[in-house]
Amino acid sequence: MYENITLVKENSIAWLTLNRPDKLNALVGTAREEILDALTSLEKDNNTKAICITGAGKGFCAGGDINYMASLQKDNDLEAFKKLLESGRQIVTKVRMLEKPVVAMINGVAAGAGLNLALASDIRIASSSARFSQAFIKIGLHPDWGGTFFLPRLIGTARACEMIFTGDVFDAETAYQFGLVNKVVSDNELQTKTQELLQKLVSRPSRALALAKRAIYQGIEHSLSQALDYETLAQRECFESENAKEGIQAFLERRDPKFK
Repeated sequence: MYENITLVKENSIAWLTLNRPDKLNALVGTAREEILDALTSLEKDNNTKAICITGAGKGFCAGGDINYMASLQKDNDLEAFKKLLESGRQIVTKVRMLEKPVVAMINGVAAGAGLNLALASDIRIASSSARFSQAFIKIGLHPDWGGTFFLPRLIGTARACEMIFTGDVFDAETAYQFGLVNKVVSDNELQTKTQELLQKLVSRPSRALALAKRAIYQGIEHSLSQALDYETLAQRECFESENAKEGIQAFLERRDPKFK
């Protein structure tokens, strides 16, 4: 179905894999359109409870296709470049608006737009060999795919300035110390640890999780009063749900809940 990605669903988990390992999964050809199409289909799929984004081979995503950008510059094709920017905007917006948790499994280099795709995800697990770079400045470009929004909120403005202004490459341990990733594991454990997290997420009541995701990201932008208003509405909805009744009863009976 897709040329540049694969989409596999199993046990309520969708694995969206960027699949151009020969180019470190750079966003070549129709990759952007395919990613957006896959995310849109998952948005409507009630059987999918969690999504993992990763890359094939030794890279997560090396960012945009520089050769293609050079051809656009040569032809002065600003309209085509605007389409690239808009597709990135649509993808990261979709990731954030999905009412399902999105985990980035970072198995290698994550640079430029590739890094910012990972930053748009809700949780990031990196292998010890992963590398991170806001590489735009090195070729005279500005971050896109939400980099200037996500990065300072995750690691603070000073460190975000360092990464964006220098374009330097940071290793996985430094990324963890910065707060850019949630966890660093060995290359051999990456798949297993990510699978364990995803299984935990799909075991949780999906509506409560969706409401919590929305509250977290709205809370970043809203006042405390607005956040509390939303929490009240979301908590009331959850309180009246069958899953909350089951969860509370299971707690009282000292057993694991069976959420629907």
